[in-house]
Amino acid sequence: MHSPSLQLLRALRTSIFADSASLCAQLTSRSRSPLPRIGYSITSQRYSSNNARPSRMIPRAHSAKPSSHDRGPESKEDTQTDFAALNVLGNIPVPTTSIDATLDTGFHLNNGVKITGGDGVMLIGGEAFPWRPWQAGPGGRAGMINKKGQFELDEQVWGVLSLVWPRPDLLILGMGEHVFPLSPETRKHINSLGVRVEVSDTRNAAAQFNLLATERGVTEIAAAMIPIGWKGNIRR
Repeated sequence: MHSPSLQLLRALRTSIFADSASLCAQLTSRSRSPLPRIGYSITSQRYSSNNARPSRMIPRAHSAKPSSHDRGPESKEDTQTDFAALNVLGNIPVPTTSIDATLDTGFHLNNGVKITGGDGVMLIGGEAFPWRPWQAGPGGRAGMINKKGQFELDEQVWGVLSLVWPRPDLLILGMGEHVFPLSPETRKHINSLGVRVEVSDTRNAAAQFNLLATERGVTEIAAAMIPIGWKGNIRR
């Protein structure tokens, strides 16, 4: 058996070195590739990279705005309620003692009665009485305001209120052009008759009486007002 020639040995050595270099290159490329994240498999990475693509957002179609305020099809009825023109007290008769006008020197009532000459008015139980509370105490008209700037009247000016029965639930007190604090003594006496009292200027007191007397009746609501021409002796 003959020994291998020198050319054959060189060829074998060259092929062995070439295979070794190719194997090292493959191992190096694999070691440089990124490792998969924890909790994800290589299969899931392949699917996520190739198939998981964001879908295009399609805007939702909105219906057109309704042309009317009706729910559902437009109503063809001609008896719909106009709430803007609704008057809940429209069918209730106005009391005959309601106040049509407040003047500097008196009042005009709905029943045609006119109170003039600077007199006040007391409205109780559907009746109207001239009212002059300044005659019950010293000082005249200016005497209705005490030294503390409070509206204070003598007990005898409420004589009609103490005689009527059943007594009203609320007394609206109109103090002329301005509003003054009601003295504790006057408020205490009115409350002792079982009547609540609210104070206001005469214009607002007349409007409040007309509304409440129409709604609740003249037996529940009473009023005592002096003309708006009396401004009072305001002490500061």
